[in-house]
Amino acid sequence: MKLFVKGDLDGFFALALDNLINLLLISSFCLGMLKFSPAVFYDHILPAAAVSLLVGNLFYARQARALARRERRDDACALPYGISLFTVLAYSLLVMLPAQQAALARGLDKSAADLEAWRAGIAACLACGVIELVGGLWVDRLRRHIPRAALLATPAMVGLLFISGDFFFKCVAYPDIGFVTLGLVCAVYYGRMKLKGGLPASLLVIAIGTAMAWLWHRQGASTAPLVPVGALASEHVGLHLPIPVLGDLVASVPYIVPYLPVTLPMGLLGLVGSLQCLESAEAAGDRYEGRPALTMNGLGSIAAAMCGSPYPTTLYYGHPGWKAIGARAGYSTLNAVFFTAVLMTGTFSYIAYAIPVEAGMAILVWIGATMFMQAFSSVSVKHYPAVAIGMLPPVAGFAALLLRHALAGAGVTFSAELIGKITTLRNYSVPGVFAGDSGYIFMSILWSGAVVAMTERRFRQAACWMLGAAAFSALGFMHATRITPFDVIGAVVPAWPWVWAYIGTAGLLAVIPWISRPTDDVQI
Repeated sequence: MKLFVKGDLDGFFALALDNLINLLLISSFCLGMLKFSPAVFYDHILPAAAVSLLVGNLFYARQARALARRERRDDACALPYGISLFTVLAYSLLVMLPAQQAALARGLDKSAADLEAWRAGIAACLACGVIELVGGLWVDRLRRHIPRAALLATPAMVGLLFISGDFFFKCVAYPDIGFVTLGLVCAVYYGRMKLKGGLPASLLVIAIGTAMAWLWHRQGASTAPLVPVGALASEHVGLHLPIPVLGDLVASVPYIVPYLPVTLPMGLLGLVGSLQCLESAEAAGDRYEGRPALTMNGLGSIAAAMCGSPYPTTLYYGHPGWKAIGARAGYSTLNAVFFTAVLMTGTFSYIAYAIPVEAGMAILVWIGATMFMQAFSSVSVKHYPAVAIGMLPPVAGFAALLLRHALAGAGVTFSAELIGKITTLRNYSVPGVFAGDSGYIFMSILWSGAVVAMTERRFRQAACWMLGAAAFSALGFMHATRITPFDVIGAVVPAWPWVWAYIGTAGLLAVIPWISRPTDDVQI
């Protein structure tokens, strides 16, 4: 397989945009919400993120080329990899912000509180990496025992809602950019067209989107997203090499236990999410060994923590989309080189200034839609119900996200009374939304696995899936929530109502063969 093909440029722009969005969020949290000093951000967090992106992307590019050699073909696509969006949100809001506020409440000055918050973040990143590293030892065994339908349902809805849905809303909000670029993407990719001259479609999309954003804004002719103006942060441009922060890492160890209720579920979610990504890649024709893939994933997060980044890395959903646009191994290598250069030189701010996220949103809409379609094209028709049921928990996750944004934007304080009032007035089960949001990846897999067993009339096996759901609920990995003034968050405590419900469901499934008989008729 060639080191680079034309499709790698398409894949690079899509993956770079995905990572750029996460880096923009990190910048917003670290420099905006937490108000860390620019020195911490530019000298430690960004170079450490570059290390994790470099080692991981180069490894997955090498793994794709090894797969191509082993199977004597040239269409193997590297696993997409980057900074984890979920942990950016969780570790910023549920680890570093509480650590900072607790330090300030104890009377520490701002710089000392920032140090505690940063150390709590790198402790969380380290714990997440260790969980993924250890979990990778059993990943291949898990893949053999979990049905494909159970592993593809969550990526399908994450693609449709969190990726396609979110960016489609932006396309509708800015139709002059969004509809034009989305129309181009659909025409080229769904119409199976190639641009003359070998021009990558994604490059043309981003170029058109960027030009329209700048032109329309400069002339005041549109409500397109504003391109920031003013002085750039040129004082931070320069060589920022990653430096291991072993002293701070050792000092961060005491923070691991207090924030384990956040890091343990996030580490397990990362492990399961990576497992789903591997299954998604296999469904697209690229079967990668799970142990080395997840081991590298964990090592990338550990490397980030050792150099001072609070944000773990992960495998991304969407491998079928990258493969469909012709990306192979080179796009991963390009991503490694590009982000190493911009994060270690302080030029990241220039890129964020020049290219608005909206310029490439249509590409991410297409990738998310491709993930959704794969869930049905890669399983047998009789397992469609399992995929459909498994898609419902991620819907709860998306609904919870919208609620959080709406209430936080309105400046409303979260409380049990508020949740009860919304439920009563609007007949909208907010408690059910947040209970479904807590551990929705686990819930999706367990329910899909149970429904697969039911469609094959293996009801006692389905009962075992429900007992597994009861165990996860008892351990606090699903359904358990805690209301804070800022949010409704998962709490690692037993969720007893759901435990007993799952046990009851398991008992009913176990006796189904005794109280019914097989039939091909549809039961209404």
